[in-house]
Amino acid sequence: MKLLMIYCERFAYKPVNKSLSDFPDITEGGVFEDALVAFIQTEEQDMQNSKPVETKLVKNLKWGAKKNNTRKVVLHSFAHLSESKADPHFTKELFDAAEARMKNADYECEQTPFGYFLDIDVKAPGISQARIFKSF
Repeated sequence: MKLLMIYCERFAYKPVNKSLSDFPDITEGGVFEDALVAFIQTEEQDMQNSKPVETKLVKNLKWGAKKNNTRKVVLHSFAHLSESKADPHFTKELFDAAEARMKNADYECEQTPFGYFLDIDVKAPGISQARIFKSF
């Protein structure tokens, strides 16, 4: 898994092009303030060890949110961090499980529309802890 976390003072998105027909049609965009946005790419090998990968993802999200003094997390599928890609249905199930675990730990957690290219607007401060990359 590749995980790029960016703390955003403002993160907004609007669905533009649907790239995966198996997922629901979404037309509404969204806006988040003071949130940790996680750009996540699941890789093929993640499908063999899904539980440990899920646990590492959640731990890193909590750590990144704490470093940036927020309890808001946005999960965004970003299949541009590695050449290896997991099955999209596996990725969506992993996102759903991570979101549930974050909410159970009293975090606000949401996902951007899965299977879409989005117009995004990112406002992130120029501080070191606002950008964190992890590979596991």
